[in-house]
Amino acid sequence: MLKIEQAPQTLRDIVQERMRAAIIEGHFEPGQRLVERTLCDELGVSRTVVRETIRYLEAEGLVELIPHKGPVVATLTWDKTKQIYDIRLLLESEAAAACATNQSEPFSALLSAALENLCAATHAPNRDGILQATTRFYELIFQEAGHTVALEIVQRLNGRISRLRFLTLAAKDRDQPGIAHMQAIHDAIVAGDAEGAKKAVQRHIADASRTAESHLTTTEQDS
Repeated sequence: MLKIEQAPQTLRDIVQERMRAAIIEGHFEPGQRLVERTLCDELGVSRTVVRETIRYLEAEGLVELIPHKGPVVATLTWDKTKQIYDIRLLLESEAAAACATNQSEPFSALLSAALENLCAATHAPNRDGILQATTRFYELIFQEAGHTVALEIVQRLNGRISRLRFLTLAAKDRDQPGIAHMQAIHDAIVAGDAEGAKKAVQRHIADASRTAESHLTTTEQDS
């Protein structure tokens, strides 16, 4: 993480963003202690800002407070991960189906542009662009479907969802690359095929879930 030389008004947001990215991208290992003084020195910010950031990331499920140990990077377990995928399966498949049925005329162009941005991000060296583009793709679908409460639920899980996405991006044993699944979701929605959109999301979630399960159960067995 780069040291912050100036303190703009959005300092707290910058620190949260950098620490979140460091956890998602694996720069901090699961279970690793987050030492306030070290983080203050690395980021060049006060202990107050670091403590506020840790509390914020705890609310996102990226940090855990362990008695007599303090804040540590949350460990991804398959049990909790499965619950996240189950929630995504329900909310995203229903949103995609509703979006395919009720989409407005200009929406297809917006979704196509979001898909193009995602395709471009897959060829960029920085994976963070893929995570942002994927999040935006799904946000458009939830918003067009009118599923605002479902979107709020997913946004609360976005830190952990992004962490799982980062985990599965480089996997070689997926049935299809993630971008192929997104293309299928896009095509079904644009075509107004509600059932096809729902099934495309289900295939996507099932594939990602299998990949995550394989990785996490292996990690749990080795630990």
